[in-house]
Amino acid sequence: MKCPYCGSEDTRVSDSRPVEENNSIRRRRVCDSCKRRFTTYEKIEMIPMIVIKKDNNREPYDRSKIEGGILRACHKRPVSINQIKRVVDEIEKEIYDREEKEISSSEIGELVIKRVHSLDPVAYVRFASVYREFKDVNTFVEELGKLLEQDNLRVMKEGGRPS
Repeated sequence: MKCPYCGSEDTRVSDSRPVEENNSIRRRRVCDSCKRRFTTYEKIEMIPMIVIKKDNNREPYDRSKIEGGILRACHKRPVSINQIKRVVDEIEKEIYDREEKEISSSEIGELVIKRVHSLDPVAYVRFASVYREFKDVNTFVEELGKLLEQDNLRVMKEGGRPS
C-alpha cells in the first residue's frame, strides 16, 4: 500500500479490526519512510448480479423480490420470518456461488420453488401457481397430484403408509 503522504511503498499494518458487522476490515497503517499513520478499509467486492427477465430485459438482482414472493406464498402459514430469511440467504448464496454476472429469472424461480417446497406444501402450491402461471383448475390439480405423489413416496420410504 502506498503512503498517501509521501508515496512510499514501505508501509506496514499496525492494527486491524473488523467493522460494519464483519463485512469489512479497518487497517491502521504506518509509513516506514515518513512515519505518518493512515487508515484503509478492506471490503469484499460483490459482483453485481444482473437478472435476465422472460422478455430478455435485464435488471439488477433484487433480494427483496425473492423475499416478497416467499412471504406472499407463506402468508398465514406456520413459517417464521427467520425460516424465510434463511431460505432467501441459501438461494442468494447459490446465486452468487455461480460466479456468473447474469442469471435468468427462470433459474431463480426454480431455486425458489425448490426451497419453498421444503418450507411448506401449501406455500409451495401458492408460489407454483403464480410462478408456473397456472392457466386453469386442471393445471392446479395436476400440481397437487404431483405434490401428493411425492409426499406418499416420502412416507413410504420412512416406513409409513401412504395417505
